[in-house]
Amino acid sequence: MTTSKFKTADPGSFFSRMLSAEAPRPAVHALLGSTIESVDTDTGLLRIRYEARPDFGNPAGTVQGGMLAAMLDDLTASLVDATLVAGQGVATLSLQVSFLRAARIGTPISGEARMQRRGRDICHVTGLLLQNGTEIASAVSVCKIVAI
Repeated sequence: MTTSKFKTADPGSFFSRMLSAEAPRPAVHALLGSTIESVDTDTGLLRIRYEARPDFGNPAGTVQGGMLAAMLDDLTASLVDATLVAGQGVATLSLQVSFLRAARIGTPISGEARMQRRGRDICHVTGLLLQNGTEIASAVSVCKIVAI
């Protein structure tokens, strides 16, 4: 699927079919309240918006770190997914997360993933989460391309 906002590698891939509503969104997208805003596999950039829902809260009243890590895993793996062809899937091998500051409940979280290196089987991706333009968490991810 190629439009100004969505450029993926293969129109027949799961990711492309999901964008065009021909395939269902993964349940984690609903859980995290994600909206894919743009993807461009030529430049290796994906942007997703997430909800900071009240049920993501920790005892301190901010977003629990595990939820931010889940967003970063979704963000980085989704960028790899957008580069795949039909019959391929993605598995996260490692995810190194850095929490930079607390995320507020009720304020949307913007995510940006960048492809650092895409090999034949292994991809290195960075992810960044921002709230009101301020960095709240980042990650370095290593993903494996698998046959499905």
